[in-house]
Amino acid sequence: MSQATYVGTATLPLTALTLYPGNAKRGDIGTILSSLRRHGQYRSLVVQSIEPPPDATPPDPIVVPVPLSGQCFVLAGNHTVQALSRHGRGDCGYTFTEYGTHRPCGVCGNDPGWVPAARCELVRCDEDTARRINLIDNRAADLGTYDPDDLAELLSYLDEDYEGTGYQPADVERLLAPPPSIEELADTYQHPEAEGAWPTLRFSVPPEVRDSFYDLTATCPDLNDVGARFRCLLDRARNAAP
Repeated sequence: MSQATYVGTATLPLTALTLYPGNAKRGDIGTILSSLRRHGQYRSLVVQSIEPPPDATPPDPIVVPVPLSGQCFVLAGNHTVQALSRHGRGDCGYTFTEYGTHRPCGVCGNDPGWVPAARCELVRCDEDTARRINLIDNRAADLGTYDPDDLAELLSYLDEDYEGTGYQPADVERLLAPPPSIEELADTYQHPEAEGAWPTLRFSVPPEVRDSFYDLTATCPDLNDVGARFRCLLDRARNAAP
């Protein structure tokens, strides 16, 4: 089997799901949970069905025409599972107001009897295909880029309410007024490699150490340049090293 075969869609309790072994991605669980609470689960998990998973509750018998029992491995959406698990059972108490309407948590609906579960797309595939699906699902987003103008326009419609988007006001500020480039900083100040921008060392020593410093650097060509004397001292130390 070289491709994934769609089996059906089902809402499964988290107890029927197993995180993909060795999943290398480390997601921001808090940000994902914030999105779930605000927006609900708008995207299904992709789950490898080894056998029909147990205790499944299909949203529609027509969508899943086969009995469901067994265990499933999460190929895509592992961090969504972890976010739902962090939410836990029952009413989390979260609410929000949108367009003047009071709305409940998108995960539990503020239902005290809610049991952690997730909507899943069930597929059948071999281990090699499962591994490839997990890898590309994690990697594809990393390879993408953003158009800053389009992103700024999208964010502008939110009226500074960025909850559940993964963005903070500081992110938007940096997007609208990005920091100056190295070239711009060099034009305004100095190039990082320019002598005037070199680091400065300042430290206090007892008078006898100061006198020893002057004695050891008495042959320096420029006795009025403390920096030159310090370099002479370093060269002397290197030459004396075994």
